[in-house]
Amino acid sequence: MTLRNPEGRPPELDTLLSVEQAAERLGTSVRFVRRLIAERRITYVKLGRHVRIAERDLINLVTTGRVEAGRRLGA
Repeated sequence: MTLRNPEGRPPELDTLLSVEQAAERLGTSVRFVRRLIAERRITYVKLGRHVRIAERDLINLVTTGRVEAGRRLGA
């Protein structure tokens, strides 16, 4: 059985990144990414013994952690 979207096409798979690739994209250490995984702060996919992070989940992590610039309170 093949999954299909409403247009009848197979769904597109999101790009999966290794822990090392995710760390490189974030500009952090591999240890930091592994800590995010251990603390369940980022969604990941387990394929056998391989851990992969979807590119969209990495983007979501950065977006939700974004702090907008603005005036300080009480200043």
